[in-house]
Amino acid sequence: IVMLLLATIATPTRAETAAEEGQRLFREHCRHCHDKGSANGKYTPMTLIQAQWERFFARKYERKHRKVNDDKYGGVPVTEAIDAETLEKIRTFSIDHAADTDQPMTCG
Repeated sequence: IVMLLLATIATPTRAETAAEEGQRLFREHCRHCHDKGSANGKYTPMTLIQAQWERFFARKYERKHRKVNDDKYGGVPVTEAIDAETLEKIRTFSIDHAADTDQPMTCG
C-alpha cells in the first residue's frame, strides 16, 4: 500500500532558472516575429552586444513596438501584450546572454 501511495504522488518539477524562463519568454513573445526569414529581422540575444540591447530596451522598444499588433495575443499592440514584468525578464535574458557575454545564447 505504501508503494502504491508513493507511486501516485506527483514528482515535483524543477523550477525554471532565470535564464530558462527568459529564454522561454523570448521564444513565446519575440520569436514569432523575429525568426529566420522574418521581414522584421531575426533576433536572438546573441544578435547584439550588451550595450546594444540596453539601448534597444531603453530607447527603441516602445517606439518600434507600440504600433505593431500582435496577432498571437489577440491583435493588441506588442507593448500591451508583454507586461512590464515579462519585458524585464526578456530584457535581462537578452543582455545577460548577448554576443559579448561569457554565455551567449539563442532562443533555441
